[in-house]
Amino acid sequence: MQIRPDVELANASDVGPVREANEDYFLYCEPDDENELARRGRLILVTDGMGGHQGGATASRLAAEAVRRVFLESESTEPRQVLIEGFQFAQAVILAESADDPLLRGMGTTCSAAIIRAGKLYLGHIGDSRVYLLRGGEARQLTDDHSLVAQMAREGMLTEEQARNHEKRNVLTQALGVPSDNLAGDFPAEPLDLEIDDILLLCTDGLHGQVEGFEMALTVAGQSLSEACRELIALAIVRGGTDNITLQTLAIRQVTQ
Repeated sequence: MQIRPDVELANASDVGPVREANEDYFLYCEPDDENELARRGRLILVTDGMGGHQGGATASRLAAEAVRRVFLESESTEPRQVLIEGFQFAQAVILAESADDPLLRGMGTTCSAAIIRAGKLYLGHIGDSRVYLLRGGEARQLTDDHSLVAQMAREGMLTEEQARNHEKRNVLTQALGVPSDNLAGDFPAEPLDLEIDDILLLCTDGLHGQVEGFEMALTVAGQSLSEACRELIALAIVRGGTDNITLQTLAIRQVTQ
């Protein structure tokens, strides 16, 4: 797979000093054919599995690969619909695998995904991984965590500081792999217009649980994305590194209409 020069991509993942296995997964997909690129755009995502070493790693990988398959094969040309279909397919795949293998029962995963096409950003999100937009030295969180503590904070029951240190901050209210009559998740109806030098940062809670958004923006400024990814993972580890740590960064170097 080629990565065209109108974007800059960097990513990194680390098991961290506490966990024995890495249950995170990341994926980037850019069609080789120019016509397909114009039609489909680019896909970038991160996933964070749950359900034990085997189950979590399996769920995060299955979800990422399912979304990529739909992205490349869907008959739809509407990115939001593609993301919805991708999450629906991921849900079905995870539930089927979980039903077939007792060792995988109860597995699930977060998924934060973005399609970039014709200068616009389309989002699909479930769980507590995040997507940030870094612009002008500031970080804007584009996704809302689907967690019990985040919900309590949004309802005014907890302050941000209380939420950050709450013992149940990792309890999710939505995830792929959780049986449901209706697909959960967020798929904003309106895309976001991108600008030259915008940077997308997607990460699991192993990073944003230790590093604030403004620190991400400061770290990315003034150095290559690869160096910034390594530095952010090192910072998360120094601050505790209690979980797997995964991030992807994508810089817009040219806006194609």
